[in-house]
Order: sequence, then structure tokens, then C-alpha cells
Amino acid sequence: MKHLFKQGVDGKAPTLLLLHGTGGTEHDLLPLAEMISPTSSVLSVRGKVLENGMPRFFRRLSAGVFDEEDLILRTKELNGFLDEAAERYGFDRRGVVAVGYSNGANIAASLLFHHQDALRGAILHHPMVPRRGVKLPDLPELPVFISAGSNDPICPPGEVEELESLLSGAGASVTVHWERYGHQLTQTEVEAAAVWFQHHLI
Repeated sequence: MKHLFKQGVDGKAPTLLLLHGTGGTEHDLLPLAEMISPTSSVLSVRGKVLENGMPRFFRRLSAGVFDEEDLILRTKELNGFLDEAAERYGFDRRGVVAVGYSNGANIAASLLFHHQDALRGAILHHPMVPRRGVKLPDLPELPVFISAGSNDPICPPGEVEELESLLSGAGASVTVHWERYGHQLTQTEVEAAAVWFQHHLI
């Protein structure tokens, strides 16, 4: 998978897995890593699926309708890549915290839905429910931060509340931060994620 790795100065800090939104690249969320945990190592990945030339992490059938078969395949592929990257770059595989926006947040959530030990925690900016009608693995006290916009036309509040309920039902410790905006990523929600990160993962 096309990616970049930046070695951090604190070997004990979690490694941040950066997952961009539709049309993004592995460079997009680097400023978030600097705000959230500047001493962490960073693994930033570019989605392999192209939609009208725009990188994504998995296919969708239409707006808000995911290709579940492809989602499962790409999630497994990403999980395997994390195993390989940890060996290649020498970071703790059990210490990976995902930071995803939109499509990237969705595949990060899918990692939680499908692979019990994939992540130590997750910051999900404007996510949706990746799959319905499936049993989640046990996620005892796994820290998850969700930020959402109360006026988001792509990820409406009910979607976010359902995701919170599903993750909490699996045992995760979920914090939801609301903004009065739409689908855009705001500095205030990233700042809130940084404060949460310091309290829950350092």
C-alpha cells in the first residue's frame, strides 16, 4: 500500500495510523498528527480504490451505500498491512491508534468491527456505521473518540449515535464531540481529539 512512515521521538507513544477522506492522500492528515501527538511515530496510508480518480479505502455503490464485500476485503488487507509495517519499521503493533476522516474514519471503524486487536484506540472524524447486522468483537474499554457535525448531510446525527451505541455495546469507551457544522473537518474538533488523546492514551 502506498504510504509514508515518520519515526517519532517517543518510542513508548502510540503510533498514529492516518487515514484520509475521499480524494485525499497520505499527506492530508499529517497536520493532525502534529496536533494530536507530535512525539508519536506516524504511518499514513493512501487508499487503493479510485472513484472518478479520487483515492478511497473501499468501494461504495452510491452515496452512503458501501460495497460490503469490498469493505471486508480492504479492511482485512489494511490489517495485514499494519502487521507488515510494524515488522518493517519496528513499532509496537499493539500500540496503533487510528486517526481517520470520513472514508478513512469508516475503514478505521471497520477495523474495530472486524479485527479485535487491530487498534489500541481510534479517533473517528465524521464516521458512518460501516456494517449493520454483524456481531462486533469484544472491545473492552477500548478508547474511541468520535467527532461529528450536527448539520452533516453525509453523516447525520442518527448515524453517529448508532455507531456510538454499537461500539459501546461491544465494550468500547466512546466519547462523542459535536460541532454545529457540516461534514468539514474543523480545528476545534481536532483540538478536542488532542485533549482526549492525552487523557486516554498517554
